[in-house]
Amino acid sequence: MMPNDTNLSRRGLFMKLGMLFNGVVAAALAVPIGRFLLSSITRGRANGYLDWVSLGSVNQFPEGETRLATFRNPLVMPTDGKTVDTACWVRRVEGDQFQVFAVNCAHLGCPVRWFPQSGLFMCPCHGGAYYRDGSRASGPPERGLFEYPYKVENGLITIQAGEMPTPGPNASLNRKEPPCACSRA
Repeated sequence: MMPNDTNLSRRGLFMKLGMLFNGVVAAALAVPIGRFLLSSITRGRANGYLDWVSLGSVNQFPEGETRLATFRNPLVMPTDGKTVDTACWVRRVEGDQFQVFAVNCAHLGCPVRWFPQSGLFMCPCHGGAYYRDGSRASGPPERGLFEYPYKVENGLITIQAGEMPTPGPNASLNRKEPPCACSRA
């Protein structure tokens, strides 16, 4: 009897089933990997990443005082819940001159508290302290508090939000640094 081309051997059947199974598994793994790789394109960072967010009226922040303010982080995911409400410290120096500090310590990110009695920001985790202008006073942090860039328009104070402010070329756009004392020798 001659072998018929339409007959499938047992070995051939298992080979085809194995290839089909491997293809299904590969497709199932490719979908989440592909979504992850394309997420930054499909999510569209321009539609909310580093937006200017209002903290409220300038009148809410009396001159010479530091107050806690909250804003809604513009980079929101459906599962974020209450974590999109971000806190910051707003210090009104005078007139329309402000300093807006991230609530996180520059050491390990613990939330700092403002103590008006002593004029210091204090970190409860490792004892870091900062002066009212955000500069380092003592403790483990090697630098001052991180500042958000801000602007005042139409009686509202707004900050550039969307990511944690970090040191770098644009870290303190509105901060006037004092001249270095080492150059006066």
